[in-house]
Amino acid sequence: MKNSIILIYFSLFLSMNYTICAQETTTDLQSNSTDYLERHPLYDYSEFHLNNTDTIPGFELKENKLKVSGTIYKSDGVTPAKGVILFIEQADENGDFDLREANGKRYVHNRGWIKTDADGHYTFYTYIPGNDRRYNQMQQLFPTVKEASKTEYDIASFLFDEDPLLTKLCRKRMAKKGDPTRILKLKKEGNIFVVQKDIVLQTDIEASK
Repeated sequence: MKNSIILIYFSLFLSMNYTICAQETTTDLQSNSTDYLERHPLYDYSEFHLNNTDTIPGFELKENKLKVSGTIYKSDGVTPAKGVILFIEQADENGDFDLREANGKRYVHNRGWIKTDADGHYTFYTYIPGNDRRYNQMQQLFPTVKEASKTEYDIASFLFDEDPLLTKLCRKRMAKKGDPTRILKLKKEGNIFVVQKDIVLQTDIEASK
């Protein structure tokens, strides 16, 4: 009898924990490897509930603070996409990637996660990354998106209009490919740069390529 009671309590405990975690794990991980060391860092967030605003670590101490906000649309370019996870990682102000390790897995420290609201809105508070001139590396933010029940995919990195390494030739090439909108044109508001960056999700065919 005693063992039966213990078993019932244990089952209830598992059920409660599964319910708490289900919103973020069942939907988000079903198309991805559950192996912690192998899966994309997009899945490594620690919060049970993501929201549509996040802040990159160290934001308050950075000189060139940056607010990136916008709307994520479905592939039709019109319908706001609710519940989409947007993951961004970046280099630091010196152009170096601050690599750290947790549980045997290396990761970029400067990163953040958001999940769009019902109107598809998102906001990231971060800072302008630096150039790594050793490797001719432009200033970039590296985004990955994840729709519910779909596999995550990277989208073109966000570039900066004032980047000295963003040459006229680079701009022409991007214009020919039809993706000049990846270049962020910043405005200064008080002590922070701001920019709006809307994102249109890929079609199923584009995402599978």
